[in-house]
Amino acid sequence: MKPVAIVFNQITESVKAAFDALKSNRVRTFLSTLGITIGIFCIIMVLSIVDSLQKNLQNSVESLGKDVAFVEKWPWEFGPDYKWWKYMNRPNPTLEELKKIGEQTTLSKANALTIDMPNSVLKYKNNSAEGVRGLAVSHSYYEIRDFELSDGRYFTETESNNGDAVVMIGSAIALNLFPNINPIERDITLKGKKFRIIGVFKKEGESLLSNSMDNVYLIPAKAAAMYIRLNSNMVNSRIQIKAKDGVPVDMLENELKGVMRSVRKLRPFEEPDFAINKTTLLSEPLKQLFSVVTIAGWIIGGFAMLVGGFGIANIMFVSVKERTQQIGIQKALGAKNYFILIEFLVEAIVLCIVGGLIGLVSVYLITLGVKSMLDLDLFLSAGNIVTGLFVSVFIGLISGFIPAYTASRLDPVEAIRAK
Repeated sequence: MKPVAIVFNQITESVKAAFDALKSNRVRTFLSTLGITIGIFCIIMVLSIVDSLQKNLQNSVESLGKDVAFVEKWPWEFGPDYKWWKYMNRPNPTLEELKKIGEQTTLSKANALTIDMPNSVLKYKNNSAEGVRGLAVSHSYYEIRDFELSDGRYFTETESNNGDAVVMIGSAIALNLFPNINPIERDITLKGKKFRIIGVFKKEGESLLSNSMDNVYLIPAKAAAMYIRLNSNMVNSRIQIKAKDGVPVDMLENELKGVMRSVRKLRPFEEPDFAINKTTLLSEPLKQLFSVVTIAGWIIGGFAMLVGGFGIANIMFVSVKERTQQIGIQKALGAKNYFILIEFLVEAIVLCIVGGLIGLVSVYLITLGVKSMLDLDLFLSAGNIVTGLFVSVFIGLISGFIPAYTASRLDPVEAIRAK
């Protein structure tokens, strides 16, 4: 028989002997894996939550537009020096400024004005949807914000220019007002005025940045101007500018600073009365928070696995002591040192893998429960499964090496005589 085949057979026998030893001590096996289970559970649960939140954040940012700049009066950078009283008195962007920006920018692909209308109440007969968010938008909004329709259509240019009383509603609003009928071409009441429904947004689910279209309605900006004072401090509007393909948003931001100063006729050293925001101002702080949470998860899980590793090492020393005579007989019959070493190393690794698998299954069951009950996109990725198994194997190698090495170096005569 070739040397490679001999080694392979000996390793196979070592693995089989390790599993037999674990099967004969099931209670001890379970108890010794508990620390590893808790450690893997903590680490992988945190990693799964962070991955899910990061995916949600990425989807939210992409829906807002990674290549979109926002001109408004409120900056998105918060802190102890946030001068809200000064920002509140800044003028709101207007449709006239939207037109001038479109004429003067060279790096923009599309521009749109959006006006917030929070805490609105929509009514249809005896049904009402309260606390919904409304957006009054100029016609090019569909070129800025990515969304899909489950039914109906977007505003025509004529409807937008004339300020017609037409509205698009989110899936949650449609379900609330029209549980059993098609809402298209039906009239709803908004601020005492009737609006005809022309479209329904496809369900998007919860969003980390609260920009899901599920509980939002859209009307033309000129329709809102008929009953809302757009220059009021109680109204928050913004101009969204999408960069041309291949143009970095930072370059677009620099151009917009000059354009807005020109549009508002600000002198060279006069402080700007506008803010130019971008999605990185929201996503970067959250990414830093995710990093801290990930580190905390590794630390907590690391302590649990440290305790579990000591438990595995202790159990392996007990196992070596219990099987000393058996080891002596194996060596007397010709078993090599590496055979004994591999046998006990495999036993320690299998113990840790069993604990890791229990931890991974627990995480998976929790993600399924959260998905079904809270409608959150929580998932266990293949990368995290591999990480959990790799960590389990690593802990098994570290905690099992010294007991396995000790077993492999036993003198066969002394081992056989041991009681």
